[in-house]
Amino acid sequence: MAGPGRPLLSRRAWLGCWAAALGGQEGAPAVRAVTQGPKFHWFGYYDKLQFDPTGRYLLAMEVDFEHRSPAPEDVIRLGMVDLRQGDRWIPLAETRAWNWQQGAMLQWLPGSDRQVIYNDRQGGRYVSVILDVRSGRRRTLPGPIYALSPDARWAVAPDFRRLADTRPGYGYNGMPDPNRDLPAPEDAGIWRLDLRTGEYKLILSIAQVARTPSPPPNPAPDWTGAKHWFNHLLVAPDGRRFIFLHRWSAGGRRFFTRMFTANPDGTGLHLIDGFGGISHFIWRDPRHILSWASRPPLGGKFYLFEDRTDRVEPVGPHVMTSDGHCSYLPANRWILNDTYPDRERYQHLYLYDTLAGRKIPLGKFHSPAQYAGEWRCDLHPRFSPDGRYVTIDSPHQGGRQIYLLDIGPLLA
Repeated sequence: MAGPGRPLLSRRAWLGCWAAALGGQEGAPAVRAVTQGPKFHWFGYYDKLQFDPTGRYLLAMEVDFEHRSPAPEDVIRLGMVDLRQGDRWIPLAETRAWNWQQGAMLQWLPGSDRQVIYNDRQGGRYVSVILDVRSGRRRTLPGPIYALSPDARWAVAPDFRRLADTRPGYGYNGMPDPNRDLPAPEDAGIWRLDLRTGEYKLILSIAQVARTPSPPPNPAPDWTGAKHWFNHLLVAPDGRRFIFLHRWSAGGRRFFTRMFTANPDGTGLHLIDGFGGISHFIWRDPRHILSWASRPPLGGKFYLFEDRTDRVEPVGPHVMTSDGHCSYLPANRWILNDTYPDRERYQHLYLYDTLAGRKIPLGKFHSPAQYAGEWRCDLHPRFSPDGRYVTIDSPHQGGRQIYLLDIGPLLA
């Protein structure tokens, strides 16, 4: 299929590939594997910069095994794919701080075409490393990262030790949580890391947020006997606010969630949703957040929330009917989204046109039954800087690999 720097296929060839992708249904882009076995490759989350600013290089992670939790001694390789030179694999680094859902938080520094950042475990602590992919020079910072500011000056991160205990698949195995027996510790929470100076400090504690009430119309949470943690952070496009999820569980697999926004220093807390059913989200712009949530009276839908207000409205309530990893393409007309496996174990990739209120299928991808729980392989769709190309992680051809789709013809 076509990729950055490659000629487009003929219309007949495109239609044939579309039909193959959708089991005979025309109308979806061709799909090309850009990584190959026998090793397994993936990128992870949908809200990180996988493409460099030119759209030529894709970041990726490589591992030798699947279907088990990472052990502390397990190492993964980090690399990038050159889409203009036959999808050539370029090795970059190795790390011992990773998980199946989000890897090592590998991502391009915003605005840079030569520097990437990732997490590692060194000297008995989690750190982050800024790597110049051209010179090979590395700079190690004293804390891990999760979400970066758009000016690449600072980052925020939760406690990955606690996540390993409370939400396997999102924390790192290798260091025990010193607060494992505490429901809401004062010395754990969200840290801010200055990417220039290395200053690393706690800006929000779990205990502080657990003491923060849920004002009406949000119900008063009952977390008697519950254990609290933070997950899923994301900085606003203008860098003035960030989102985080406050989660708690009294045991078992069920947990509840509140969504907050805050200033970069942890002040200005605002409860976006306290009904307990918040899931995946994305900033549409510096004031609005799209998120899957379960709230009255409509129940589980995608909603558009306005930060620092109580204003909220459903988005595509009769079209986007299930949770997924959502993001806006440039200009915010199109929402790129996916689904979890259906009854036949197919994960669906699609676009939602916010102007026309319609869904455009991009493909369906089979996920074998062994891809479940902590080591499931969600599609986690990402897009190129110009919005024309989409990548996904998928095991539909045997073992997780990264695939590229050209959606440009559908956006014209």
